[in-house]
Amino acid sequence: MSWLWNALANTYMVLSGLPFIPFLAVYWIGKWRGLENRKAVRLAADVTTVFLIGIVSALLSTRTGSSFGFFFVALVMLIGAGLIGNAQTRAHGKINPPKIIRAVWRLSFFGLSILYVILMTIELIFPSAIQSQ
Repeated sequence: MSWLWNALANTYMVLSGLPFIPFLAVYWIGKWRGLENRKAVRLAADVTTVFLIGIVSALLSTRTGSSFGFFFVALVMLIGAGLIGNAQTRAHGKINPPKIIRAVWRLSFFGLSILYVILMTIELIFPSAIQSQ
């Protein structure tokens, strides 16, 4: 059973390292299944966010030399959910959890995409000293 876990972990690792591959794969599958362009892009962004969380967390942890990368990403997402929930409460008097989750997830896609490009560029230009030890 450990071979299955190792295969899944390695697949996730490869897809996280190159998050545009799952984006394009989900987009093309969505278009092939008849989804409109807008819905296919949203679905692809939703799926790719899982992989972006993994790679951005790893890059942050590598650059800082700690294991705080994932917790930082989760903290920013939770703060975003709180801010959006507060705005919903002020505007409508109640919160709508599915809308909050969807908004945070899609905003995370854009934020993590930008961080991915920045951190991967930095990592390629200036490899961290931690990896060379």
